[in-house]
Amino acid sequence: MNFKKRKLKQENFTGLPQFSKVLVERMWSMVPALSDFQPVELCNLEYVPARGSSIDPHFDDFWVWGDRLVTLNLLSQSTLTFSDSGYNTEVSVPMPRRSLIIVRGPARYKWKHAIKREDIISRRIAITLRELAPEFCEGGENQSVGSELIKRALSFQGKSIQVSMKVLKDHEC
Repeated sequence: MNFKKRKLKQENFTGLPQFSKVLVERMWSMVPALSDFQPVELCNLEYVPARGSSIDPHFDDFWVWGDRLVTLNLLSQSTLTFSDSGYNTEVSVPMPRRSLIIVRGPARYKWKHAIKREDIISRRIAITLRELAPEFCEGGENQSVGSELIKRALSFQGKSIQVSMKVLKDHEC
């Protein structure tokens, strides 16, 4: 993906990794709000207190990612902080170990989200899945691109790639 030019490169995308199939199937069967969720991206982030791990307040890109951002919080508890700069307000949402959070609606579009450095108390792994924006879904301007990406994603034949921390800071995965 080229976030600055708002372009998707399909040729290198091989799908979600095999290990994620069980996670996606469990979400579909156990979480009614996710029964129609079709993830096309999986981002694994490791947070370690000794490294000062955190993610600054941000919005995930609206042009490519859809209404639901789904994160599985593993290994330790943490806190997701939502901020609304217009009102200088913060809301802290506890994320217990092994919890699943769905960010959607106003929480997705009006409030930035972050993980503060002080909220990383021990090693944490976050698995975040994203769906495509309406432009890439049925009836959207780029429906054919979206259909192909969803088909590849849900084949679960993908290869994991590592991205540098610089790229993460610039693009939030």
